[in-house]
Amino acid sequence: MYKNLAAALAAACFFSPAFSQPPAPPVKAAFVYVAPLTDAGWVRQHDQGRLAVEAALPGQVKTTFVENVAEGPDAERVIRDLAMQGNQIIFTPSFGYMEPTLKVAQEFPGVKFESVTGFKTAPNVAASNARYYEGRYLAGIAAGRMATQAGYVAGFPIPEVIQGINAFALGMRSVNPKATVRVVFLGEWFNPPRERDAALSLMNQGAEVLAFHTGSNAVMVAAQERGKLAVAYHSDMRKVAPDAQVAAVTHQWGDYYTRRVKAVLDGSWKSGQVWGGVREGMIRVDSFGSKVPAAVQAEVQKRQAEMAAGKLAVFTGGQHGVKDNEGKTVIAPGQSLQDEAILGMNWFVDGVIGKISR
Repeated sequence: MYKNLAAALAAACFFSPAFSQPPAPPVKAAFVYVAPLTDAGWVRQHDQGRLAVEAALPGQVKTTFVENVAEGPDAERVIRDLAMQGNQIIFTPSFGYMEPTLKVAQEFPGVKFESVTGFKTAPNVAASNARYYEGRYLAGIAAGRMATQAGYVAGFPIPEVIQGINAFALGMRSVNPKATVRVVFLGEWFNPPRERDAALSLMNQGAEVLAFHTGSNAVMVAAQERGKLAVAYHSDMRKVAPDAQVAAVTHQWGDYYTRRVKAVLDGSWKSGQVWGGVREGMIRVDSFGSKVPAAVQAEVQKRQAEMAAGKLAVFTGGQHGVKDNEGKTVIAPGQSLQDEAILGMNWFVDGVIGKISR
């Protein structure tokens, strides 16, 4: 009897919570933001992704972020500091963070790095980006139904930005062959006063609808004040431009970020490259404004469904081919650009008013 009792007590102690394996400490994940965290825009969408990770992995992850970090030496210093603090995965969502990320990664081989919008990888550096141009094309359809002259405020003439400008022009001209897109490059991603000045200048030159590839909502605010139209980028901006907003090209990072942190948790993280668009749920066009007719909204949603099903490609020659704005054929009739050509895009399609400095 006593022998059995002792065995029972030993078994109870062995299986008691007090003797069970302690829970694994949460994964530490850090995010570096190129501009201040505001109510809408590029940084806001990435922070929404960070919050989605916390919601999906309660108790399994601890996140932190540093905002308004300039590309270059400042970024390298901040990324290195985050690695030294014991973060196991560090997300660096800005093109100019790519080289600093690679440099710091060499010093911390045990840390995982996610270079978002970068294209170079290493054993502990993965690269990811979204096909923003797909959303631009869809927004261009809506803009082309409502206007002929467009203005576009852009940061830098890099392929990612050029893709979006061209896709927007192609979308507009698919429904309005006379549409034009005038481009202004700022040479920086986030400078609300300069973004606003560029928007005002474009409207003074006849722009009826604006688009932008910068970090704030200044273009939307300027369009609202002038009674013009504008396409929101990164996130829904109807809060500041309830009448101006045509639609929003929104970025969805939560699922990707969550999957990458989960991979660190279960030890399956691997370097690689991801370039996802509408089909993968990383890009979406929604949040139509009050001035957009129901028929236009339905048309855009139909084309978005076709894109998600793989039935609509943006950079395709169709029957007549596509020329650049200097008259050279850049996509032959019946042909489509492969990813390598899209990623190296350095020309403007016909209908875009502007030049790319080379």
